[in-house]
Amino acid sequence: MTATETREPAAPTRPGELDLDTVPLRPPWPWRRVVLAAIAVTLVALTWWGFGRTGFSIGAVIDGWADMRRLIDRMLPIRFDDLDRTVELAIETFFIAFVGTALAITLSIPIAFMAARNTTVHRFAFGTARGFIVMMRAIPDLVFALIFVRAIGLGGVGGIVAGILAIGLNSIGMVGKLYADAIEQIDEGPREAVLSTGATRNQAIVTGALPQVLPAFIGVGLYRLDINFRTSTVLGYVGAGGIGQLLQLYLSGLRYDRALGVTVVIVVLVLAVEFLSAAVRKSILGGVDPYAERRLTRRLGRGIRRVLGRGRVDEVPIPVVGAAPAHHHSDEVELVDPEAARLLDLSDRVDPNAAVPLPFDRETLRPPWTPQRRRMAFYSGLALVTLVVSFWSTGVKPWDLLTSFGDILSVSTRLIPTSFDWFTPDLRAGLIETLAMALVSTFIGLTMAIPLAFLAARNVAPARWIYAAARTIVVVVRAIPELILAVLFVAALGLGPFPGVLALSIGTIGFATKLFADSIEEVRQGPRDAIDATGATRLQESFTGVLPQAMPAIIGTSLYILDINIRASTILGIVGAGGIGFYLIQATRTLNWETVGGIILMVFVTVYLIERLSGWVRKQLI
Repeated sequence: MTATETREPAAPTRPGELDLDTVPLRPPWPWRRVVLAAIAVTLVALTWWGFGRTGFSIGAVIDGWADMRRLIDRMLPIRFDDLDRTVELAIETFFIAFVGTALAITLSIPIAFMAARNTTVHRFAFGTARGFIVMMRAIPDLVFALIFVRAIGLGGVGGIVAGILAIGLNSIGMVGKLYADAIEQIDEGPREAVLSTGATRNQAIVTGALPQVLPAFIGVGLYRLDINFRTSTVLGYVGAGGIGQLLQLYLSGLRYDRALGVTVVIVVLVLAVEFLSAAVRKSILGGVDPYAERRLTRRLGRGIRRVLGRGRVDEVPIPVVGAAPAHHHSDEVELVDPEAARLLDLSDRVDPNAAVPLPFDRETLRPPWTPQRRRMAFYSGLALVTLVVSFWSTGVKPWDLLTSFGDILSVSTRLIPTSFDWFTPDLRAGLIETLAMALVSTFIGLTMAIPLAFLAARNVAPARWIYAAARTIVVVVRAIPELILAVLFVAALGLGPFPGVLALSIGTIGFATKLFADSIEEVRQGPRDAIDATGATRLQESFTGVLPQAMPAIIGTSLYILDINIRASTILGIVGAGGIGFYLIQATRTLNWETVGGIILMVFVTVYLIERLSGWVRKQLI
C-alpha cells in the first residue's frame, strides 16, 4: 500500500457480532482498581523495606542453623522431671482458659446485641459497643496480663484472676465481633412477628433472635476456648498463673531439656483440647436427626388429617345445639369435627359457645427430645459442672472477678497519658520495628502457606495420605504458641527482631494454611471440570480453575493475618525478640503507667487503621 492509498472501510458488523479491532480486550481501570493496585504496590515496597529493617535473609537463616543445632543438642534428651506438677499446672491452665472463655461469652452477648445494627438501642450505643470491641481486640492478652498482675498481684490466686480477666477481656474482641455479625445476618421475620404481638424489644430478642444465632454462638465459643487454651499456656510467663510459670523457670535457669519436656506437654494438651472442641462442635451442630424429622412429619400428618376430618378424633365430641345426652341413641346426636362442619356448611348445628378441641394433641407442641437436643442438654450440664470445678480447683471465687475490677480501674485511670513526653524516639523506633516484623513474617508465612494449602485441601490434594500429612503438619504447627518459639529462637540466635520474625513466620504458616485450605475446599467444581475437559494437567487446573476462585478469600485472609501479626509482634519483645514489647515490659516493671498507656494507644491506633484498610479491601474484592 502506497502513501496515497487509503484503507478500505471495515465491513459493518452484523447484529450481535463484536468488532475486536474496536472493543478493548483488557478490563477498564476504575478508580477502585487503581487504589487497590496502589495499596498492593505499597505493601510490597514496605515488605521489601522490612527485610532490610529486621535483617532477615536466607543467608542469615543458614548461618543461624548451626546455633539452632547446638540448642537442640542441649535440649536432648527430653526430661519430664516433676511430671505431676507439670500436669497439675496444665490442668490449672485449662481451667483459667475455660473460666476466661465463659466470662468473655457472658459479656459479649449483651455487647454484641448493642453492636449489631438491627438490634442496637441507639446509634451512640452502637458506636460505643463497636469501639469497645475493637479496643479489646487491639490489646493483646499478654499486655492485659502484665497490667492486671501489677494491679491484682503476682502469682497465687491473684495471678490466676489476672489471667482469667486478661483472657476474658481480650476474647471480647473476637467473640463480640463474630456474635454481632451473626446477629446482623438473622431473618427478621420471627422477631417482627413477636413484636407484632405486643412484646417488648427484649422479649423479641430472646424469642425471635436468640434461637437463630444460638448455633453460631456455640460454635464461636468452642473455637475461642481452643484459642484461649493455646494462649493461656504462656500467661504464666508474666506471672498470670498456669504452666507458663514452670516454663519460664526452666528457661531462665537454662535447663532447656526440662523446658522442652514442658513444651511437649503443652503441645499434646493443646492438640487434645483442639480435637475435643472440634468433636463437641460437630456433635452439637453437625446436623439434624433424620428420625426426628420422620417423627415430626408423622405428627404433622396426623394433625392435617384431623383438620380435614379424615382421621380419628380423640377429643371430646362437640355437643350439638338441643342435642340429647351422648349415651342416648338419637338422630339429633352427632360426633361432628368443627372444621369438617365448617367445610360441609354445618355451622348452624354447632354450638358457638362450646370448647373447640385442638386439631392435634398437645404433645406436638413440645419439641421432641431428639439425639441432638439430648446432646445439647448433656454438654450444657457438662459445661456448668466444669465451670464449678474450675472455680473450686483454682481457689478463685466468682465474686473475686468483680471485686478485682476496683484495683484494675485504679490502674487503668493512670494509663491515660497527660502529655506526649512518653512519645520518645525509642518508642517510635520500636513501633516501626514491630510493623516491619509483622510485614516480613506475614509475607514469609503466606509464601509457604499457599502451596501447603493446596496439599491440605481435600478436593485438590493429590492423594489422601498427602492430605492427611499436610493437615497433621498444620495442626502441630498451630499448637506451638509463637512466644515459646520466640523464646527458643532468642536462646539460639540472640536478641533482636530476627528470632521474632522466625517465630511469627512459623505461626503464620499454621494459621494461614488452615484458612486457605478451607477456602479452597469451598470453590465451585464447575469451572474445574470445564478446564479439566480441555486436557489440562492437574497443576494447570489448580492455577486456572481453583486459585482464581479462592483468590478473593486468600487476599482478605492475608490482610486479616497481617492485622493479627501486628498485635502478636507487640508482645514478642517481652522475651527480647524485637519490637515495641521490650519497652512495654520495661515500663510495666518500673510502674511507668503513662508510657504503658501510650504504647497501648500506639498499638490501638495502628491496628485500628490496618483493620479499617483491610476491611475496605475485602469489601472491594469479595
